[in-house]
Amino acid sequence: MQKSVVIDHLCRIEGNGGINVAIEDGRVVKVEIDIFEGARFLEALVVGRLYYEVPPILSRICAICSAVHTVTSLMAVEDAFETEPSAQTQLLRELLVQGGNIESHALHLFCLALPDFLGYSSPFALAEDYPQEVKIGLGLKKLGNTIQETVGGRAVHPVNAVLGGFGTVPTKKRLLELKQELTKGLEEALAAVESVARLRIPDFSQSPTLYAALASSSEEYSLFGDKVIFSSGESRKVSSYREICNETVVPHSHAKHSHFKGLPFMVGALARVMLNGHKLDSETKKAREKLGLGSFTENILLNNSAQAIEIIYSIKRCIQIIDQLLKRGIKNEKPVEIRPKAGQGTAALEAPRGILYHSYSFDNAGRITKADVITPTAQNLANMEKDFRALAHNFAGESKDGLRVKIEMVARAYDPCISCSVH
Repeated sequence: MQKSVVIDHLCRIEGNGGINVAIEDGRVVKVEIDIFEGARFLEALVVGRLYYEVPPILSRICAICSAVHTVTSLMAVEDAFETEPSAQTQLLRELLVQGGNIESHALHLFCLALPDFLGYSSPFALAEDYPQEVKIGLGLKKLGNTIQETVGGRAVHPVNAVLGGFGTVPTKKRLLELKQELTKGLEEALAAVESVARLRIPDFSQSPTLYAALASSSEEYSLFGDKVIFSSGESRKVSSYREICNETVVPHSHAKHSHFKGLPFMVGALARVMLNGHKLDSETKKAREKLGLGSFTENILLNNSAQAIEIIYSIKRCIQIIDQLLKRGIKNEKPVEIRPKAGQGTAALEAPRGILYHSYSFDNAGRITKADVITPTAQNLANMEKDFRALAHNFAGESKDGLRVKIEMVARAYDPCISCSVH
């Protein structure tokens, strides 16, 4: 007996992709995520460009994650030229990145994933019966956009973050106003946890999972880090990212797959909470416990719950950053001077969907000779197929429609950004 589940176009995700699962006599014979988004060649586009042209171009990889692409790109260039930005610049960059985290998580959790858990086909249908939840989600998304506008100059593809610093810095008045907005947003985020806690999270998507996340020497939860840690207990330097990802071409997809020591792995909010959750503050830890993430889990559907936790974390961290900036006294400092030279630089940041790598090589004139960008979704694809295979094996006898619903739910739990995955 043969059964095929073909999802030509996966809805409520960013980009274009499909899923193909085939079962014969109760045995799973094929699991493929078909990423048919066209190759974008942005890395090839920057070859031959001067160093300062690179971040604005590569931020165009994604409109949702443009802030974290920009900051990671700036850090990679500065790493190559051994440039150290000021403490104020580093705080403002983190504020920009945290704004992107809030925006992306809120959009996905409340508009793209929540319909799955409540039995709706779209956020529009959901809004009719759950207007408050959708309103909170859109409000938090707007808050994330506001942070990016304040620091980056605009909500998408920031223009104010430059090499060595910022073009202009927010005024004390604007930072105080933003802090008020964040304080209100924190109340909404905490209320949202109550809504998420009432959801019934299925456990049909569990399979052995290797988690990976950035870690720093700090005792605080962070989206920044100087090494990659795994749930296996191993770790690697960020500069060894190729050893971590080991990207390979697969015949059924325009996107490559990643494996660490032959195993697929998962990056993203759930991986971060699993590996670094002990570093969260006490209030956010209470939310973690309430959402069932106080102990190790391999249920990928809880990635959405982890996003709810990180919204709280990011808002609180933004408030902390503003307090630090105000205490230090915000200064209209000039960007640190860049002195180009031949060399290679690599940087990594935790984007909403997981670890993002940018790596560049330059000649003596500061022109790019080689660029490499590996996004979180590209790293997650092999693990997604692993989860689909386990799901199809466990529910091989279920109807096509029932299996399709479960597969789509698992796919959306990863919050994939398909356009970013092709390089």
